[in-house]
Amino acid sequence: MDRVALRGLKARGHHGVFPEEREEGQTFTVDLVLGLDTRAAAADDDLTKTVHYGVVAEEVVAVVTGEPVDLIETLAERIAQTCLKHEVVQEVEVCVHKPDAPITVPFDDVTVTITRSRV
Repeated sequence: MDRVALRGLKARGHHGVFPEEREEGQTFTVDLVLGLDTRAAAADDDLTKTVHYGVVAEEVVAVVTGEPVDLIETLAERIAQTCLKHEVVQEVEVCVHKPDAPITVPFDDVTVTITRSRV
């Protein structure tokens, strides 16, 4: 399976279990790896035979900026399901970064990574 990756998609969301996270919001970063077969698109040099990663990027940002959830696990699942709505996408790996998570000790990042595929 071929891979199309989008790294570092950034959007402001209001996700989290604490009231201040919901009120103030924070920046989330999303990395995606989409699994699909790109041979037909490459053979014909045809965008309609692959995934339009610009459209996927806009859809993912809409999920992040959309309805708040408590857990980044839930956010990752919503993003994965959005990606799988594209018929050519057979598998997706989603990594959601929450670098401003409310943790009381020094840290660089908090991430949740999931992989989903068509059954």
